[in-house]
Amino acid sequence: MTRSVELLGGNDIRELAGRLGVMPTKKLGQNFVTDPNTIRRIVAAAGLKGNETVVEIGPGLGSLTLGLLEQAGRVVAVEIDQKLADELEATVAARATDVDFTLVRGDALQISSLPVAPDALVANLPYNISVPVLLHFLETFESIRFGLVLVQAEVAHRLAAAPGNKVYGVPSVKLAWYADSHLAGNVGRTIFWPVPNVDSALVYFAKRETPLGDEALRLDTFAVVDAAFSQRRKTLRQALATWAGGAAQAEAILARAGVDHTARGEALNVHEFVKIAQAKRDGGEV
Repeated sequence: MTRSVELLGGNDIRELAGRLGVMPTKKLGQNFVTDPNTIRRIVAAAGLKGNETVVEIGPGLGSLTLGLLEQAGRVVAVEIDQKLADELEATVAARATDVDFTLVRGDALQISSLPVAPDALVANLPYNISVPVLLHFLETFESIRFGLVLVQAEVAHRLAAAPGNKVYGVPSVKLAWYADSHLAGNVGRTIFWPVPNVDSALVYFAKRETPLGDEALRLDTFAVVDAAFSQRRKTLRQALATWAGGAAQAEAILARAGVDHTARGEALNVHEFVKIAQAKRDGGEV
């Protein structure tokens, strides 16, 4: 169902910011989307059916918030900037009718609960915390089934990369623990204010129906991932030596996991990293 919502344009964004004395800051990773057509394209790419509760991180002046309110059943927005949060409530009240909107004031990296369990996460993520905050929300809110994030193009490609890709790394594997993901389109620089000096892109993700393991196994797996990519040019036997207690121990764990000890981390998928973590457990290695 499409609701009655008036989206923000470039002039609206600048007028709001000027009236508030707000200048987007690099510290908070703020870049406001000024084009309504791009907002609708982002919302469409999220694949909302109209009845979902969507959590948005860093709504800023409300460009994407209003676009989400056109389609979503309910929007919960998390904003750390108190001045922006105050204005956002007024903006939604003035530009949207018959919508269900909740504002949560606080640091998204510290949020541990929300007024309602979200079904989806859709956000123009602050550039400086995009990966940590995405992983934090997937870890904290198990109810999230899918989502779409707008991030720097470089980060987007890392998140969605497959094994063997030159940008495949820690973010790729850790997101893969939770969900399958793919690139969902590029977003031009000129629709942002201020105009960033990097390109942006969309990443869509769909949560795994069956988790790969419990929280303890997740932590163990992430420790393997961190170790493997901390020295990504080295073989797994060498890169995992400190984690395993020695190179010989690493080789033994890899053998139990059925993983070639001469391989490098960039060649392994998330399932193989899970096998390594499990093999260490099963072998009683410390």
